[in-house]
Amino acid sequence: MANQLGLIIDRSSPVPLYHQVVQGIEAAIHSGILEPGSRLENEIDLAAQLNLSRPTMRKAMDELVRSGLLVRKRGVGTQVVSSQVRRPLELSSLFDDLSNNGKKPTTEVLTFSHMEADAATLATLELPAGSKVYHFTRLRKVGGKPLALMENWVRDDIATMDEAMLASEGLYAILRRGGVNFRLASQRIGAMIANDYQARLLEAEVNSALVTMERTATDDAGRRVETGHHVYRADSYSFDMTLVQR
Repeated sequence: MANQLGLIIDRSSPVPLYHQVVQGIEAAIHSGILEPGSRLENEIDLAAQLNLSRPTMRKAMDELVRSGLLVRKRGVGTQVVSSQVRRPLELSSLFDDLSNNGKKPTTEVLTFSHMEADAATLATLELPAGSKVYHFTRLRKVGGKPLALMENWVRDDIATMDEAMLASEGLYAILRRGGVNFRLASQRIGAMIANDYQARLLEAEVNSALVTMERTATDDAGRRVETGHHVYRADSYSFDMTLVQR
C-alpha cells in the first residue's frame, strides 16, 4: 500500500516524519488514488514498509483521523471517509450550496405544522403574541446518503408553504419567491454527539460526532424571517471560512 501510494520519507527533511506521512496520504486522497471507502493496511505493516516506528505511524494516522480524512471502524480497520460537503460560510441555504456544486440533494419532510408560536420562538423571531409559524423538520440527503437533520421555524406572514414544496426545493428559494431579500443572519456553529434518534435518521453510530448550526436570518426590511437548528454528519460536512484581521 505504501509503495502504491508513492509515499517517500525524506529523513534529511526538516518536516517531521509523521507529518510527511500525513502529507502523502492527504495527497493520495485528494488526487483520487485513495478513493472514499478505501481500506488502509494496519499501522504495523505501514510502519514496516516505510521503515518507521509504530508510534510515528500511529501519530500520523491519529492526525488524519482528527482531520476527518480517515475513520477507524471496529472490525473493519482504517478507511478513507466519504468525500465531505465543504460549505462556504455565507448567507445561503444548504440546498442552494449543494445544487450550485453540481450535487443533487433530496429532502424528506419528517414533520410539518402550522401552529401558534411558543414563547421562545416569538422572542427569537420578534413576533407579537398569538402569531403563527411554520414548524418543520427535514432530512437532507446527497447521493442517497443522509447528510443533515434540519428543524426550522418560519414566520407565516411572508410566504405560504407546504410539505410538497419543502420536499422539492430549498427553504430560501421558497422565501425569496415570496419577496424575501436576505440581508444578514446570526449563526452559531458547534458540535455534539448523536443520540439514538439522530443516529438512526443520519445512519450514523450513536455517540458519533455531529456538526451543529443554529441560525436566525433577517431580511432587508429588518424582519427576522426564520430560525433553525441543524445537525450534520461530521464525517461528511464542514464549513469553510476566511478570517480577516481588523
